Amino acid sequence: MVNEHLLSTEKKRPNLPRPVKLAGGSDLEQVTDGQLSNFSDLIYGRTGIRISPQKKMLLSNRLRRRLRATRITSFGEYYKYIVQLRPNDPEWDALVQDITTHETFLFRDQSQWNWFRQNYLASCVSGTPPGGVKENLRIWSAACSSGDEPYTIACSIAASLANWRRWKIRVLGTDIGAGSIETCRRATFSDRAMRLVPEDLKKLYFTRLPGEALWTARPVLTELISFRQHNLLNRLNESPFDIVFLKNVLIYFDAASKKRVMENVRAAVRPGGMLVTGAAEGVSEYLRDFKSLQSWLHQRPA
Repeated sequence: MVNEHLLSTEKKRPNLPRPVKLAGGSDLEQVTDGQLSNFSDLIYGRTGIRISPQKKMLLSNRLRRRLRATRITSFGEYYKYIVQLRPNDPEWDALVQDITTHETFLFRDQSQWNWFRQNYLASCVSGTPPGGVKENLRIWSAACSSGDEPYTIACSIAASLANWRRWKIRVLGTDIGAGSIETCRRATFSDRAMRLVPEDLKKLYFTRLPGEALWTARPVLTELISFRQHNLLNRLNESPFDIVFLKNVLIYFDAASKKRVMENVRAAVRPGGMLVTGAAEGVSEYLRDFKSLQSWLHQRPA
């Protein structure tokens, strides 16, 4: 998906450097320690994501994808090429996506979605979101990757919030990659990504594409969600949210970057609002003014 986007914009890019063969032509060659340091510093400076020395083989494997896509066959030449690109260049976007891509699927971490449907949304039916406005619900899915999380949010709202069409609802999905945002907007998911969706919700809110092992979200869900590109190192220019979901992304950040991200995310939570994180992401030290209700659930004081 990212490569198709890359190829479609190739004519707009500067001339590629001349291909240089890898020493010996071996597919097993890895980046050198010096190259690892160069790529790590470059990626860290622009995204806050730190590539540790332990991920040398992973980085080498992911970089080979970019070498094939760009027809550059030297890690050194690819670095010279990538370092000159602006952060919004399609190739830079493709590199970040290749490095950070991980498996995601709808209704991942089911205990959290049980809480969201049975507790949080149920309380909205009888009242208003904590610290929020009656019949108004704003939710941010940060670093939403391929869109599985925001569509899970929308599906939960449609299934659990009585008279939700009368509400003013905004579900915002963001990701650092333009390629990811394009994927999100297509609202198409594999059988594997759909495997935890309850059968009744699957029938109500998704359509199986004829002849394919793919599902697409129906308009009743897509109309609830908007997507935009956003780097977590920067403040989000939006009014505060009733809930922010920030899951399975902080593993890519070191302590300094994590602190900066959490400062930005904290500011995006409405007083009285909720922050949902991964259960083992270790953010409590950055949320000392929040009340931790679970290891993954935090509430900002009203």
